Amino acid sequence: MSAPLPTRVDVAIVGGGMVGASLALALGGSGKRVVLIEAVAPGAAGQPSFDDRTTALGNGSRRVFETLGVWPHLAAHAGAVLEIRVSDAGHPGAARLSAAEQGLEALGYVVPNRQLGAALWKQLAAHSAIAIRNPAQVSEVRLAADGAQLTLDAGGQRESIAAQVVVAADGAHSLVRAAAGIGAEIVDYDQVAVVVHVATDRAAAGIAYERFTATGPLAVLPLADGHYTVVWTLAPERARQVCALGDAQFIDELQRGFGWRIGRIHRAGARAAYPLQLSRAETMVGQRAVLVGNAAQSLHPVAGQGFNLGLRDAALLAEILAAAPDPGAPAVLESYELRRAADRRGMIGFTDGLVRLFANDRPGAALARNVGLVFFDMAPGAKRALSRLSWGFGGDAPRLLRGLPVS
Repeated sequence: MSAPLPTRVDVAIVGGGMVGASLALALGGSGKRVVLIEAVAPGAAGQPSFDDRTTALGNGSRRVFETLGVWPHLAAHAGAVLEIRVSDAGHPGAARLSAAEQGLEALGYVVPNRQLGAALWKQLAAHSAIAIRNPAQVSEVRLAADGAQLTLDAGGQRESIAAQVVVAADGAHSLVRAAAGIGAEIVDYDQVAVVVHVATDRAAAGIAYERFTATGPLAVLPLADGHYTVVWTLAPERARQVCALGDAQFIDELQRGFGWRIGRIHRAGARAAYPLQLSRAETMVGQRAVLVGNAAQSLHPVAGQGFNLGLRDAALLAEILAAAPDPGAPAVLESYELRRAADRRGMIGFTDGLVRLFANDRPGAALARNVGLVFFDMAPGAKRALSRLSWGFGGDAPRLLRGLPVS
């Protein structure tokens, strides 16, 4: 059972999606007074954080969830990625990355978002030190040098909470970020991700496929139940056409676009479409406000690293706030931004670079890509570096990532 709702807290987390809930759990044993505010009930069909998509968890994220006690609730639902096969449609270049060759149990895990949300909120419900307000909508955020004031609308009742610091975990269109006067750069990729689960006549065996096509990447990822989740990147109009097809026609189109590597597709679930953008906040901190996850940066899913990056945001922020007498002090928040800078810059650059590299149709670009894939496939050092991608691009490794509590 959660703690009673206080009128004054040290840390107010706005947004109880995957990153916000993880941050609340990380702070649960820190001694800080924490409130987690979420507008949509976790089990509701309209909960945007826990929809029909899946999340690719790297080994670093697994370590964080093990430390937080979440992994036991997830393990049975996590499809282990034992091998990744990359190809460029219409060209011979290809590459393969194997967990066994890297001495790893798995390269990562594919988990349905609904299962991830259920595991996080199950752990939250058992944590008596965290106050939870759900469902509750933040209607106003006022930030001042000496603290923050939040106004909530909960079932028609207005409530007020004072906090030393407000954490924006409320997504790419963050209300808290706007209240802090922090702008964001938006890059529209003019692509839509069509997400669907499929069943084939050949059970998934831990192999993930990333096939780059003329319309964008087509990822086929193994699920724990032997099925696959597909993330098919298309131009907006083509995505609308594909989503409007009947099941049989859709399966034919997907089979034609991907091929027969996973066998014959004989069933496809409901399709969902998500426009793809890069959103990058100008700064991660403001007066008594700090950003994590998609409020700080929202990435293209091509490398499957958006949530892993956001979870590292939460892990390091929890560690820094737990140790600070005043968690909203400017020096505390500036330390967070500085220590996250290298990882954030590296992952954003890597992901955006991949999208642009494989979208480049200038003469010679395809040849260069394919030569690069061939050389990557022959380079043990490059494979070793890529296998450690989910541990970050540099900077401090948070305590949770090392299997240690935040304090």
